[in-house]
Amino acid sequence: MLKTDKNYEYDEVPNESILEYKIAPNDIVSFRLYTNDGFKLIDFTTSNNMNTNINARNDGSLEYLVEFDGYCNLPILGRTKISDLTIREAELLLEEKYAELYIDPFVLLNITNRRVTIFPGSDGSGKVITLQNNNTTLIEALALAGGISDNGKAYRIKLIRGNLKDPEVYLIDLSKIEGLKYADIILQANDIIYIEPIGVTTRQIISEIAPIISVITSLITLVVVINQTK
Repeated sequence: MLKTDKNYEYDEVPNESILEYKIAPNDIVSFRLYTNDGFKLIDFTTSNNMNTNINARNDGSLEYLVEFDGYCNLPILGRTKISDLTIREAELLLEEKYAELYIDPFVLLNITNRRVTIFPGSDGSGKVITLQNNNTTLIEALALAGGISDNGKAYRIKLIRGNLKDPEVYLIDLSKIEGLKYADIILQANDIIYIEPIGVTTRQIISEIAPIISVITSLITLVVVINQTK
């Protein structure tokens, strides 16, 4: 799975650890609007501006889907393009638009469905991890997934990013202290972390054939006992 050719040229791991995420289609955006620079939260849940594209949260925020074309159907403003903007850029854009309607508007946005997929090195143990903050690192995500499995190669961790038709693939070695400089790379939404599994080990072979050996030994013992009683 996800094998690369022997002479495959991996991309160079980016030096900058923090790359600001840009809003993309299919993101779910948590939205809150305050007036007077954050003094009062505007409650849209009881207004006529509600639409079927939202979900109300306990913290008073509303969740909106960024549609396939990058537009989001927001209260009062209607369909507004926010894709390809960072969170802060989108907040500033919306504050500027809401300033025509409210005094000193203050907008808070957050992406609530940013996820990465992790294959820790064992068959059938892949996990999807939701990124709870904008600065989740590689080492943190591995910890959330339960760490590298006993059958995983810590020296061959592939970080796959971007368009899967032509992805960027980084090869990271966390088996040595020197490799920890890459452990704090900030993950992006939809990253895939793949840890190459070790081939079948002697321990695995022994564990698989141990029951068979036990049965054979028991049969031999039974035959010996029967012969001795004759």
